[in-house]
Amino acid sequence: MSKLSLDRILQSQGFGSRKYCRELIEDGEVSIQGEVVDNYKLTLETEGLQFTIFEEEWTYREHVYIALNKPSNFECSRKPSHHPGVLTLLPEQFSWRDVQPVGRLDHDTTGMLLMSDDGPFIHAQSSPKRHVPKVYLATTAEPVTEALVNTLLSGVQLHDEPAPLAAQMCRQVAEFQIEIILEQGKYHQVKRMLAAAGNHCAALQRTAIGKLTLASLELEEGEWCYLTQEQLDLLVPVDFSA
Repeated sequence: MSKLSLDRILQSQGFGSRKYCRELIEDGEVSIQGEVVDNYKLTLETEGLQFTIFEEEWTYREHVYIALNKPSNFECSRKPSHHPGVLTLLPEQFSWRDVQPVGRLDHDTTGMLLMSDDGPFIHAQSSPKRHVPKVYLATTAEPVTEALVNTLLSGVQLHDEPAPLAAQMCRQVAEFQIEIILEQGKYHQVKRMLAAAGNHCAALQRTAIGKLTLASLELEEGEWCYLTQEQLDLLVPVDFSA
């Protein structure tokens, strides 16, 4: 456990500069257990600390781990160029505390996107060495065939890749849909693999990372949630042959 002054606590949670946080406290905008606290020097235990600012309740978190059900036409960038950034879907405080996407989804790809302000977590989850699979539901322009599935499983050669890339698992879901599971996470990989296999990706949704599924989070498009430790523990390699 650690102790911090109230102004430092608010600053660490993304409520602005230390000076601004002191002003919030002195103006009576911060309450703890229903009581207004106007002393910014007050030192408090951070673990499990709950406080209210502008009548909204918050819980202190050393780091935040978030899952977002990303809608289409949002960019996974802190400096988007053609579409709004995914950070606009989150409370403003998360931008102040440098929350970033874990990896990227194309602007027109929907589904599960992890976000955090924990640098080592972001690095670990982005590393291909961890072999955490990503599950995608792809809608195709042409009907799915057994030959298409077999080609994706055996591997296709992409431009600028030294060796063919293969799906870890692939199965037909509907006439124009396949579920494809990848470990590599190359640029536009699903779309490029489908094109190389003779079809075209009309829509793409990420439905799971490791054992954590989008369905289990029960998020509508554009909604987000904090991840519990139990949910974070599901972001692991999966043996699909078992």
